[in-house]
Amino acid sequence: MTGDREIDNAVAVLRAGGLVAFPTETVYGLGADAANPPAVRRLYAVKGRPADHPVIVHLADAIETANWARGIPETAHRLARAFWPGPLTLVLARAPGVGDLVTGGQDTIAVRVPSHPVAQRLLRRFGGGIAAPSANRYGRVSATTAAHVREEFGAAVECVLDGGEADVGIESTIVDLSGAAPRLLRPGSIGARAVEDAAGVPLADAGAAAPRAPGTPAAHYAPRTPLMLAGPDELAALVASFARRGRKAGVLGSSMPDPRDPAVLWIPGSDHPARYAHALYANLRRLDAARCDVIIVERPPAAAEWTAVNDRLARAAAGTPAAGGT
Repeated sequence: MTGDREIDNAVAVLRAGGLVAFPTETVYGLGADAANPPAVRRLYAVKGRPADHPVIVHLADAIETANWARGIPETAHRLARAFWPGPLTLVLARAPGVGDLVTGGQDTIAVRVPSHPVAQRLLRRFGGGIAAPSANRYGRVSATTAAHVREEFGAAVECVLDGGEADVGIESTIVDLSGAAPRLLRPGSIGARAVEDAAGVPLADAGAAAPRAPGTPAAHYAPRTPLMLAGPDELAALVASFARRGRKAGVLGSSMPDPRDPAVLWIPGSDHPARYAHALYANLRRLDAARCDVIIVERPPAAAEWTAVNDRLARAAAGTPAAGGT
């Protein structure tokens, strides 16, 4: 349990330019004082993040957005009232004085107000913005527990606040409000329809001119083990083809024909999108740690409520080496 002493220590670390991993409702974040350039540089170095890839600045409440953004449109206020605190990130025109480090050199800033009580206590006690990408090496599977963070970084991170398992389990929805029309840059647990209903206007496609946003490279969220996606009708044959060659498969899916097969590590996937998302990264980490030769994920349905999960799985598959032919 994270008490006042742990929060006070975390605040001291941030003010000294150090790094603090902390829970949010989506995933764990790796945080640095967003107004301290050397601290943000260290954050990028420890994570291995490219300098042109922006980070999200986490705030205690919507009022603080004015310290980081300019020309905030009415749409932003509508979305903040509807979803903050919560798993929504807004991309806005950055305020004067906001440096290139947290913005990836762009004229936009990504901000959000997390709802996790530990994150809220940290942000309110700290009294400023915390730049916090997900607490994992760049491009790898996000951390959803404090143990994941410690496994990933060890002593490279001075402080890890433990807030239990992340509730949502995948990263926030990102909406760009810096242009003429709102654009969905990354799907999340808040769906496009809900955003449109709250904004009162339709969402446009991201398009080539959209700002770079956290977590949107084609290859991302990837385990080290090769990962393949397969339809329910392909899964059994694909697993069998690896088994015939003496290769162990880790499977995340609901269509496994024989879970007793010693050549297969099978983890059942929920048929409910929110529960599936909650466990997704923990399941991928478990399969990655099992030293399988390949991870095969049964492709979820193509329905709207599965959009964010399918987005993460497609990027994860693109970020791993090829598993070899069957």
